[in-house]
Amino acid sequence: MADGLVLRVLFRVHLWLSARLMPVLVGRRDFESVLKLAPLHSPAPYRDLPWTYIVHRVKRTVRHPWLMRDRRCLREGLLGFRFLRMAGLDPELRFGVDAKSMHEPRLSAHCWVCLDGKPVVSDSQPGMVEIYRHPARMKAPAA
Repeated sequence: MADGLVLRVLFRVHLWLSARLMPVLVGRRDFESVLKLAPLHSPAPYRDLPWTYIVHRVKRTVRHPWLMRDRRCLREGLLGFRFLRMAGLDPELRFGVDAKSMHEPRLSAHCWVCLDGKPVVSDSQPGMVEIYRHPARMKAPAA
């Protein structure tokens, strides 16, 4: 019981610090640099935490952003992906763009996290065209 409580406290402190540092780490970096904040290989110190708990805590931690307000889904997505990975799970960080914004001065983009193909952190929005999945799945060769 105490071990579970200690694990949850450590997780919440780690998540809180990561959420506060995320705006600085993302800054105005390019897409490839931002994806490095969503590592494909990481230790799994939070393996004993349920994914539902992790998702709930991520959403709660970023619900009142004072930085990255215009990129809230990116912050939530990166944190969700990262901490689900650290729980030993295999999430996907998906990115989409609003097709209507393709000819606008500023592209409207969105990201969300899926587990087993189902959205768990945010979701695709109407009009969004998925353009990238991290990690990109390789199709098996045809037999």
